[in-house]
Amino acid sequence: MSLKIDSPASTGAPVRLRKPSWKDPRLLVGILLVCVSVVGVIALVESANKTVAIYAARGDLPVGSELTEEDFRIVPVRLGEVEDSYRMVSEGLPENAVALRLISAGELLPASGLGAPDALDRKPVGLTIEDPLPAGTATGDRVDVWVSPRGEGNGFGAPELLLEGAEIYDYAEEDSALGATSSARVFVLVADETLPALLDALSNEARIAVVVNAGAQ
Repeated sequence: MSLKIDSPASTGAPVRLRKPSWKDPRLLVGILLVCVSVVGVIALVESANKTVAIYAARGDLPVGSELTEEDFRIVPVRLGEVEDSYRMVSEGLPENAVALRLISAGELLPASGLGAPDALDRKPVGLTIEDPLPAGTATGDRVDVWVSPRGEGNGFGAPELLLEGAEIYDYAEEDSALGATSSARVFVLVADETLPALLDALSNEARIAVVVNAGAQ
C-alpha cells in the first residue's frame, strides 16, 4: 500500500504569490547592482569624453634646444590611459628645460622628451663630408660614421665603423663658388663615451664618411 500526496496543482487549489517586500534582501541587492552599473557606465563615458590641454610643437625642436612657451601651441586632446605620458599645460614647462630628443613639428610634447641640460648624454659634433647625403635627409635621421685613419704620406688606412645609428642634429649642403654642391656639413649627436674617439680622429685629419642607416632607431 503506497501513500500519495496530492500537490496543489493536482487538487485544483490556487497557488498564492506573496507580494515582494522592500525589506527583501534579494531585491535590495538587485537595486544596488543596477545603481553601481549605471554609475560605472556614466564614469566610463565621462572619462572617454575628457579632454586635456597638451603642448604641441610648432616646429622641429632638435636635441638640446631650450624649450619655452613660444615653441608650442596648446591643443585639447583625449588621451585616456596614456595621459601621464605627455606634458600637460597645467604642469607648465620647467625653467631652463631642454629637449632630450628630437621633437618633430606637430608632435605632442612627451613627458620624457624634456629635462635639465645636465641630463643630456649626447653632444652635437660637426662633420664635413665630401659626398652629400641622399635627398630628403633631415634632422632626426640616423647615420653610420666611418673613419679612415691617416697613413703614411697622403694615404689612409682601412675604414672603421666608429658610430652606428648616430642621430642627425642638423644637416646642410655647402655650395662651391661655381654653384655646384661640393661638400656638406652634418652635425651628429655623439654619446659622451664615444666623443673622445671621434675628436681624436678629427684632430688627426682622418677621412670621415657618413652613410645613412635607415634601419637604426
